[in-house]
Amino acid sequence: MTEAGDTNVHFHQELSSLEGKVLSIVDRAERMAGMAVDSVTSGDVELADEVIELDTGLDTTHFEVLAEWTTLMARFQPLGSDLRKMAILLQLNTTFERMGDQCVNIARVVKLNVGLPRVDRISAQIREMGDLVRPMVRAAIDAYLRQDIDEVKALPLMDEPVDRLNAGIYREIIAVAGDERLLEWAMRMMTVSRALERIGDQAVDFAEHTAYLITGEHTDLGGALPAADGD
Repeated sequence: MTEAGDTNVHFHQELSSLEGKVLSIVDRAERMAGMAVDSVTSGDVELADEVIELDTGLDTTHFEVLAEWTTLMARFQPLGSDLRKMAILLQLNTTFERMGDQCVNIARVVKLNVGLPRVDRISAQIREMGDLVRPMVRAAIDAYLRQDIDEVKALPLMDEPVDRLNAGIYREIIAVAGDERLLEWAMRMMTVSRALERIGDQAVDFAEHTAYLITGEHTDLGGALPAADGD
């Protein structure tokens, strides 16, 4: 094997390792989202503490990825589709570190709401939002792994009911405005609703990054997707 060929093999081995580390962040963020919803709908403070602790490890991996990414770019200076993939991995690393932050925001609400009465209708809507956003994250991962444009297109449709539920939380808060303690609890649950809505948006962002990886063009998933290129 030529020196150039050997270098190319080493680059792709290290790129694959870096990709695996980024996807491990995605997997952890998805699990944290489920745990965060469970904790806030049940008032489980210990589970909320687990979410916060998991985020510490996720942040560590995030910074490891940044260091490895920088080293890989400096050593190999990739071009073409390799450079595109490197750019996407950097974006995903940031996107899902922020998803972990949203999960922590939810976990902190659990601690603030200790001792307050709760509204079952709002808890049920939060639970439903959680049941919707986790499959969105998984679908985004699957679309990336399979490089599947059709799966990419499905993400905005999956996000629509999340947005509707988020909007509906406001009506539920107005309904309890006459009870000061219920209102305090409900207003904090609006923070949870917004965090889950943002996690849904981050899954759509993931899909847009995948579309770019496949097609080589920036794509707003509200519009038509260009055809995949052959690079």
